[in-house]
Amino acid sequence: MSFPNPQTSFNSNACAEFRSVAQPSRRSVLQAGLIGGLSLPTLMSSPLSAESGASLPGFGKAKRCIFLFMWGGPSHIDTLDPKPNAPAEVRGEFAPIDTNVPGIQLSEHFQMTARQCDKLAVIRSLTHSDPSHLASGHCTLTGHIAPVPNSDAEPPSDRDTPHIGSVVSRLNGQTSAMPNFVTLPWKAYHPAAPGGQAPGQTGGWLGRQYDPLLITGNPADPNWKVPALNLIDGVDTQRLNHRRGLLESIDRQRIALDDYADVRSVSRQQERAFGLLTSPEVRQAFDLVQEPDDVRERYGQNTHGQCVLLARRLIESGVSLVSVNWHNDGQNFWDTHGNNFPRLKNDLIPPADRALATLLADLEERGLLDETLVCWVGEFGRTPQIGNGGRQHYPQCYSGLLAGGGIAGGQIYGASDKQGTQPASNPVSPQDYAATVYHSLGVPHDLTLKDSTNRPHRVYGGLPVTDIFRAS
Repeated sequence: MSFPNPQTSFNSNACAEFRSVAQPSRRSVLQAGLIGGLSLPTLMSSPLSAESGASLPGFGKAKRCIFLFMWGGPSHIDTLDPKPNAPAEVRGEFAPIDTNVPGIQLSEHFQMTARQCDKLAVIRSLTHSDPSHLASGHCTLTGHIAPVPNSDAEPPSDRDTPHIGSVVSRLNGQTSAMPNFVTLPWKAYHPAAPGGQAPGQTGGWLGRQYDPLLITGNPADPNWKVPALNLIDGVDTQRLNHRRGLLESIDRQRIALDDYADVRSVSRQQERAFGLLTSPEVRQAFDLVQEPDDVRERYGQNTHGQCVLLARRLIESGVSLVSVNWHNDGQNFWDTHGNNFPRLKNDLIPPADRALATLLADLEERGLLDETLVCWVGEFGRTPQIGNGGRQHYPQCYSGLLAGGGIAGGQIYGASDKQGTQPASNPVSPQDYAATVYHSLGVPHDLTLKDSTNRPHRVYGGLPVTDIFRAS
C-alpha cells in the first residue's frame, strides 16, 4: 500500500544511517525494556523504531486489511492455546486437535480453521495489564493506551487515538466514492460497562471526517439493507443532486462567516454521504445478493459469517480496512463469565471458525491473501482457572492470529507457560500487535500525524513483530 506524503517527521537520510549500523533485534529491545524497566518513550527511541521500516521483512506487503475483533475477550485456553496437560480446573472440557501443520494444535471446535493453519501466525504471548473492556478495546484497535486506562466508565471522546482504519483513511485520502474504512455491524458496546461504547473506534483526535462508515444490522436477514445507502422515500438521484447543489451554495456562504475548518469538515462528510448514495459501484459492493448461495453458505448464514463475506467484497472493491466487530448477540459476546463451555461450543466458536477458515481459503483462491492482512484478536483473554462455570477477564496472557499480508503461515509466535498464566517467551503487547498491522500496511515506523490543534502524535505505539513475516 502506498500513501500520499502526510505531515510527518520522516527523515530518509537519518533512516539510511540507521540501516548502515547493526540493529538490535526486536526481542533484545523488548527484553531490555522488560528487565530494565524502560518506559515506552525509551523503547520508541531505539534504532529499530527510528527507521522507516522499509528494509525490514513484510513492510508494505498488505494493500488492505480485514480486522476481526472478537469483542468480549475469548478464552485463549479454550480456543488457540489448549493446555491438555494442565490440571482439570485449567484445561477445561475441550480437547486439542491436530492441524494441517505438524506440531500445532487448536481447540477441537476450531476444526475448519485447523485445516487452514498453514496460512496462520498464531501469537500465544499477547499480554498487557488492563482488565477493563473499554480501555483495553481502545488499545487493541488503536495501538495506544486509552486516555483513561483501566476504565470501563470512560466513553469515546475526541481525545481517543484514531482507530487503525482512521489512520489508514487519513493517509490514503479520498480518491473514489468507496469509503476507506468501514465498520460492521455495530460500534462495540458493553451493557455492563458504565461507559457503554468502547473508545478507539473512530477518528478520535484526527477528526470526525475519518470516522468509519458504520454499517449496522444483520446481513443474514433476507430483508437487510444498508442504511447508509437508502434514499429517503420519494427522493430520487436527480432530486438528491439538486439538494447537493443547495448545500454547496450554503457552505460557500458559511465559509465567509464561520470557522473555515469546521465548515470544511462538515462539507467532507456531506460529500462522502452524497457519493455513497449516488454511486452504483458502491451499491454493488454492498449487495450480498450478488454472491452465489453456496458462497454465502460457506461463510455461514449468520450475522458474523455474512459480515465477513461482506468485508471480503468491500476490500475487493477498494475499501482499505474493514473492521468486523463481534456482533450484539444479547449474551455479552465472548465475555464468558459463566456458561463458558456451552457458549463457546454452541454459539461462539462455530460461526467464528467457519467465517475465518472460509475467508482465508476464499482470499487465497482469489489471489488476494498475500496482499490482504487478516487479523483475529480480542481485547484480552480469560483466567486459566475456571470458577462458577466460567472464566474471568485476564489480560496477562492471551492469543491472537495474523494471516496474509506477507505473514509466514504455519507458525506459532511466542508461548505461554504450562497453565497459560504468563508469556513464557516473546511477549507481545496490543501496541506491538497494532504496530505489526501498520508495518504490513507500509506505514513508516516514525510517522507522526497532527491533531486539530496542530499537536503531533506518533502513530506507532509499539514495535512490529517482524519475525513473523516471510524474509522475501
